[in-house]
Amino acid sequence: MRFSRLYAPTLKEKPSDAELVSQELLQRGGFVRKIAAGVYTYLPLGWRVIRKIEEIVREEMDAIGAQELLMPIIQPAEIWKITGRWDDYGPEMMKLQDRHERSFTLGPTHEEMITTIVRDELNSYKQLPLSLYQIANKYRDEIRPRFGILRAREFIMKDAYSFHRDWQSLDETYRDFYRAYSKIVERIGLKYVVVEAATGAIGGSESHEFSVLASTGESTLLLCEKCGYAASQERAEYIPEYDETEEEEKPLERVDTPDVRTIEEVSNFLGVPKEKIVKSLVFVGRQGAVMALIRGDLELNPEKLKAHLKDQTLELADPETVNRLFDVPVGFVGPVGAENVRIIGDLSVQKMKNYVVGGMKTDTHYINANHGRDFTVSEWVDLKLVEAGDRCPKCGEPLESTKGIELGHIFKLGTKYSEAMGAYFTDQDGSKKPFIMGCYGWGISRTMGAAVEQLHDDRGIIWPLSIAPYQVVVTVVNMGDENQVKTGERIYSHLMGAGLEVLLDDRSVSAGFKFNDADLIGIPIRVTVGKKVSQGLVEVKKRYEERAQSLSTESVVEAVMNAMKSYDPLNEAGDLSWG
Repeated sequence: MRFSRLYAPTLKEKPSDAELVSQELLQRGGFVRKIAAGVYTYLPLGWRVIRKIEEIVREEMDAIGAQELLMPIIQPAEIWKITGRWDDYGPEMMKLQDRHERSFTLGPTHEEMITTIVRDELNSYKQLPLSLYQIANKYRDEIRPRFGILRAREFIMKDAYSFHRDWQSLDETYRDFYRAYSKIVERIGLKYVVVEAATGAIGGSESHEFSVLASTGESTLLLCEKCGYAASQERAEYIPEYDETEEEEKPLERVDTPDVRTIEEVSNFLGVPKEKIVKSLVFVGRQGAVMALIRGDLELNPEKLKAHLKDQTLELADPETVNRLFDVPVGFVGPVGAENVRIIGDLSVQKMKNYVVGGMKTDTHYINANHGRDFTVSEWVDLKLVEAGDRCPKCGEPLESTKGIELGHIFKLGTKYSEAMGAYFTDQDGSKKPFIMGCYGWGISRTMGAAVEQLHDDRGIIWPLSIAPYQVVVTVVNMGDENQVKTGERIYSHLMGAGLEVLLDDRSVSAGFKFNDADLIGIPIRVTVGKKVSQGLVEVKKRYEERAQSLSTESVVEAVMNAMKSYDPLNEAGDLSWG
């Protein structure tokens, strides 16, 4: 491809709304253009990258026997209401009505759809196991679509689904997808980690995330160097380490705390440590309101509460809702006197005595509150948000944290969808049984953004060779020099003949402009045809190297081939953006 014909409008200035490096560089490099918040067009350079990512994913899916299909984006509301997820997905689901006022969604995922498709035609154990996948657009109405293609409202995803006779078969296929996902990210050439993850609105008994490490990642990952335990912060377990107090229970007392609402303010005003205060957090979901208690110096993990209650609609109640439910402002709510609400306690509270809680009256708190005597906790569960320094639940060593960008997520769904939707097969003994299912997602467009977040420098993108839009750029420094032009054309032709993807920069612009564009776009290998061509020399340089190598024009193809074989930005490009 000649750069003079390429539609790749590069920008000098950083887009005003770019918060992440990938947002900036993909727009400046002419890969994408923003149409609306969270909605992007993929320009020719960007689409070449997307297609390469798709092909790697497709090859690994085909290698494990998954079969490709394409399902509709528009899905009827009825199939989502059967499983209860029409409400579970909440406002993130793009909903619409047709002219007959029938409700549909623009699919955020396809569990219901795939189950509907196979329900009436996959009917014998002899047809199992079966794995089907698609690569298609997905839609989620993100509340803050502000991280470019990493958090878009329209995005490209590979989603796969497997159907099984028994759990052993699911386990085998789950391992196949686990290995396939590892191969995908390794073939692309990114540093990653696999962690145990929360199942969220998808559901199921077990899931793992494949996350690329990047300091800008929105996921917090907790890792143990000693035993290898790894989990997302949403999923990480906690070892209860709460000492039982020997205190005698003291009389409950309500005290005035004028305009004192936060844990910090209560601690300072009453002169008690945060560990002697209990936070009372009100959540509202499908089952109504619940009150969750946790020690004042700890943070509550909403995902653990959702999982315990099996209610993905659960949300922290806003101040107006709290005031309506309890006739008291946020900051003064507590379990003592809280009527008609289910109270769930974190394990940190279970052994506490004589602690501070909201007074259920404006500008007051209770001191010396004790569960069992002053109020009843319906159940005790681990609700703590695990953080760096907490002990590993497997070996007890302190956990470390890092940031990551989720690219792949695999789930053991079990019979959640098959039972709800009446998807059964006939087993060998003639009995009807629900399919045991798995699902497996990979973010295609997210992979492009994540690669940029991990591999870049102050000049631009450093693409891994596997997904670079072009492998080599031949830069003719002076288009007015006939020798340079002829040599550049000859090298371009020879490299193309060797089967390489080559971009010939034949534009009549300054050499500095060309070099800056090549670095910004991130082409892995640059061949510079400049003044040295009069001596029969050109320069070859890897994108992440500071110095170019001078060599004869006759050896360019061999030199480029060798450079590609040793091209390794992950290990050679210095301090990249994970940590």
